[in-house]
Amino acid sequence: MNIKKAIDRVPGGLMLVPLILGALCKTFFPWAGSYFGSFTNGLIAGTVPILAVWFFCMGTSIDLRATGTVLRKSGNLVVVKTLVAWGATYIAAQFLPLEGVQSGLFMGFSALAICAAMDMTNGGLYAAIMQQYGSKEESGAFVLMSIESGPLVSMLILGAAGVATFEPHLFVGAVLPFLIGFILGNLDKDLRAFFKGGVTTLIPFFGFALGNGIDLHVIAQTGLGGILLGVIVIVVTGIPLMLADKIIGGGNGTAGLAASSAAGAAVANPMIIAEMAPQFKPAAAAATSLVAAACLTTAILVPILTGIYAKYMKKRAGVVETVQADAADAGDTLKTAH
Repeated sequence: MNIKKAIDRVPGGLMLVPLILGALCKTFFPWAGSYFGSFTNGLIAGTVPILAVWFFCMGTSIDLRATGTVLRKSGNLVVVKTLVAWGATYIAAQFLPLEGVQSGLFMGFSALAICAAMDMTNGGLYAAIMQQYGSKEESGAFVLMSIESGPLVSMLILGAAGVATFEPHLFVGAVLPFLIGFILGNLDKDLRAFFKGGVTTLIPFFGFALGNGIDLHVIAQTGLGGILLGVIVIVVTGIPLMLADKIIGGGNGTAGLAASSAAGAAVANPMIIAEMAPQFKPAAAAATSLVAAACLTTAILVPILTGIYAKYMKKRAGVVETVQADAADAGDTLKTAH
């Protein structure tokens, strides 16, 4: 059976397929974890410890000796996306209740959902798109996007937007596994090679555990809203990212559009943040569902939109080169005539 190949054909499938299976388990067999207990319950309910190991492995995979071009590209995209997410979160906090909208098309929308959906880029999706439509340096720009992984950036944004206050030790606790992995991976290349395999391997495990926090009845209620949130993420973050890629990064905007997705790992952030800041608990379940739907939406739309845009820019560049060549030929003809 070609199970892995089938999963790979689904956008973000390595994360989304286990998440859906976990959600099915939560919806129809909510007692499964407590019934089986032991290691089975650990797989079902162990979101935080699994993610802690994943953050550590993610840290080991980042090489400090990345080229200046890669750092400029990725740093530019990370900073701009974080600033846009902060602005959107701040505005959402002024108009949306802390516990989220309770009815209508925007049901479940909250500052927590907006922040979690917008502040992280799907680095794997970005790298895959840019390998096809960009340069090697642009593809490698996902190196700093890994820093967005985890709740730290979301916590910083929520704090800066005045939505929540976190104790300093909670910030340290959120980033410490990542930092330890980062230090070890850069001290010893063999450790980096050993642990970085865990980045991919652990995704289905925390995806399934995350799914066990989602009741599909809530997904049914917020599904259309999740699609809408995904479109909002592409528009609100994509336009500034494209401009930044052109003005600061020296690109043609393709890398910016490719970075306008919502990351699968962001699905974990609402629940993790709610554990540290209980005022978010009423909004966490709906936010998780919305972010999951937004992640799937952007995973489908971003590659399509980026492909169309990249082909347009390539065609446009070809026209410009042809015009320039014709102008040069005309100039040479005039010189010869004189």
